[in-house]
Amino acid sequence: MADGGLTAGVIGLGSMGLGAALSLARAGLPTLGLDLRAEAMEALSSAGGTPCRDPAGLAARADVVFVYVVNAAQTESVLFGDGGAVAAARPGTVFVLCATMAPLDAQSLCERLADAGMLAVDAPVSGGAARAETGQISMMAAGPQAAFDRAAPALEAIAETVFRLGEQPGAGARMKVINQLLAGVHIAAAAEALVLAASWGMDLAEVHRVIQSCAGNSWMFANRGTHVVEGDYAPRSAVDIFVKDLGIVTEAAAASGAPVPLSDTALSLFREASQQGLGRLDDAAVALLLAQRAGVTLPGAQAVEGEAQ
Repeated sequence: MADGGLTAGVIGLGSMGLGAALSLARAGLPTLGLDLRAEAMEALSSAGGTPCRDPAGLAARADVVFVYVVNAAQTESVLFGDGGAVAAARPGTVFVLCATMAPLDAQSLCERLADAGMLAVDAPVSGGAARAETGQISMMAAGPQAAFDRAAPALEAIAETVFRLGEQPGAGARMKVINQLLAGVHIAAAAEALVLAASWGMDLAEVHRVIQSCAGNSWMFANRGTHVVEGDYAPRSAVDIFVKDLGIVTEAAAASGAPVPLSDTALSLFREASQQGLGRLDDAAVALLLAQRAGVTLPGAQAVEGEAQ
């Protein structure tokens, strides 16, 4: 095989991790996967992948392991906890850490992997579930050249662009913090704009269409604006994800002494939305919070309120 017999594993088959696993299987790489949800394991199996029972069992058979869990604590657990991946992995196994986490956490975990004889890549990702499923995500990656060389067939299968940010772990995480700052603020701004338009009785579909050809557009306005216009709050990326991610942004900024007033405001909106029972909905549901304050009704709002009651 062109890939030299590389076997890939994915721990965490959420919206992004499952897309990565499906892309790996579609590229012809033997693909192992692990998730707590039976439906995710079934989706992997249907695509030709092999479900595994625990991180250790997966790592014992894989040459490269992508870790797509939620945060640093979960990453540490699946790597170094009871039944963790590292103790069972062969020396030189490549671990690609894809969760959004604080730069110091990414650096610490990568250093512990290196001390255990592994190759570690600090590699958070961006692009959303749809692009993950088609192998078109962007990866912000830092790690040793040997890791990139070994994992190359797998990286090519899951990512359209791999931004190489040097060998020092933490560089990928810092870039992801910048990305999440912008993403979270842009989602909040898109929600604010559409609620203002709704308060004036404007046609939201027309607003969404027009702004995409104007200077005020952003990727998040185009993407999440569709969810608001259609009243579709099925979670692609949930409100609670941005409670976590903007929390990382504001904490990292505070440690650096850099003011982030827009991030602070956006975080407060996502936190309030979560407290109002919207935490597991699509992150565009922050618009529902603003609409409630404005006394306007957005498409899909009544259905969401019925589920929340």
